[in-house]
Amino acid sequence: MSKRFTSLALTAHPPATGPGGRGRSRRAVAPVAAACALIAGAALTGCGQQRDADVYTVLNSSTDESYHRWDAEAMTRCGEQLGVTIEQQSVPAAQVMTKALRMASSKSLPDIVQFDASEMPTFAEAGGLVDLRSLGLSTDDIPPGIVDFGSYKGTYYGAARSVNTLALFYNKDILDEAGLKVPATWAELRETARKLTQGKRYGLALSAGGAEDGVFQFTPFMWSNGGDETKLDSPQVAEALDYWKSLLKDGSLSKSTVNWTQADVNDQFMAGNAAMMINGPWQVETLNTDKSLHWGIAQIPVPEAGDDSVGPLGGAVLTVPGTGDEARERTAGRIVACLAGEKEQLTYALNSWMVPANAEAAAVWRERVPELDALADQVAAARSRTAKLGAGWSNVSLALQSAFQSALTGQSSEAALKRAQQRATSGN
Repeated sequence: MSKRFTSLALTAHPPATGPGGRGRSRRAVAPVAAACALIAGAALTGCGQQRDADVYTVLNSSTDESYHRWDAEAMTRCGEQLGVTIEQQSVPAAQVMTKALRMASSKSLPDIVQFDASEMPTFAEAGGLVDLRSLGLSTDDIPPGIVDFGSYKGTYYGAARSVNTLALFYNKDILDEAGLKVPATWAELRETARKLTQGKRYGLALSAGGAEDGVFQFTPFMWSNGGDETKLDSPQVAEALDYWKSLLKDGSLSKSTVNWTQADVNDQFMAGNAAMMINGPWQVETLNTDKSLHWGIAQIPVPEAGDDSVGPLGGAVLTVPGTGDEARERTAGRIVACLAGEKEQLTYALNSWMVPANAEAAAVWRERVPELDALADQVAAARSRTAKLGAGWSNVSLALQSAFQSALTGQSSEAALKRAQQRATSGN
C-alpha cells in the first residue's frame, strides 16, 4: 500500500455556501495544522476499503439541485466514454474538508476530490495527492495563472473545470439617469459612488465581513495597488484598506458592510439599495430572475489609469489522492481529464456562468455570453490566493478578517494591519 491516501470530492459551489470556493467561516478555515496531521496519519496507515472495480465515487458540494444535476449529467457522459460508472456524494461546501478528513481516518475515501482551491494545498502538503501530469493531464491550453491555481510548490495537483473572480456590477438605469459613466479608477469609483448615494440607496455595496468573503473582496484592491499577502503591514496594503475606509466615511458604503456576505451584497443590489456592487458571476442566475433589473459588469477599478486590475481566482479543483492502486489512479486521472476537458468545461461554464479554465473553451464562451466579456478579461489577469503561501493562506485570511473589523470600526489601518501581520506570522 502506498503512503499516499485516497480521496475524491468534486465541488461546484452554489451561491449560498460559498460561491467560487469562498465564504468559509472561521471554523472551517482554522483546523489546517490538525488536518495536515490527520492526513499524514491516514496516509501512513494505508487503505482498507474494498472497491467495485468499475464504480468511481465523487464527493462534492453540489447540494444545489441545478449543480447536482449538471454534475450528474457530466459524470454520466464521461462514464459512458470511459466504460465506468461515476457516482457523486454531495455535502455543503463548508463540510468538504471535514468530510474528507473523516473519510481519510476511516480509510474510506473516494477516488477523486475536488477541493476548494484554497484548501487543496493542505492535502498536497501532507503528500496525499497525485501529480496530475504523471497521470497524463496536460496544461498546454491553460493560462499560467490557472495552472498555478491548481498547483502547490510547482506540482500540478488540481484541474479546474471553470474559474471565477470578482467584477464591478452596476445598475445601467441608475448610472444613465445620473449621466455618469462606469468608473475605471479609484478616484472615479469614489466620486461616482458618492454621487449615486441618495436616500436609502448607497453608491456601492461590497462585503467586508469577518469571513473569507471579505478577504476575497479585498484582494483586488490590495493586489492592484501593489500590496502583497506576505507583508500585510506594507504601505500599499494600508492604502487599499484606507480606500475602503474613505468610501465608508463618504457614506457611499453602508456601515453594515462589515457584516455582509457576498449574498447579502447581491440582495442589496437587487433591492435597489446599491447602485453598484463588487461581486462574482455566481450571482448572475439570481440577477436574471428580475427582468426589470438592467445590469452590466466592468473590471474592478484600479488606483491609476493604466494599472492592471488583479483579482482573485475562485473555484475548485479536481484532485486524485494516492490510493496505492495505480490502475485506479490512472482511471481517476482519465475521469478528471474528461470532466476538465474543453467540451465539458464549456458546458459547465455556460450552465454556471463561470469562466472555462481552458483557453480555447474560454474563447467560445466569450462569443456565447458577450455580456460577461469583462469578466473573462478580469480572469485573465487574476491570480490564486494560495500561489505564494500555500497552506499558509488560511493564517493570512484570518488575520485580514480581524483587521477589517478593527479598521472599519475606528482603528487606523496601519495599526490593524500591523497586528494582522503579527497574527499571520505567528498563526494566532
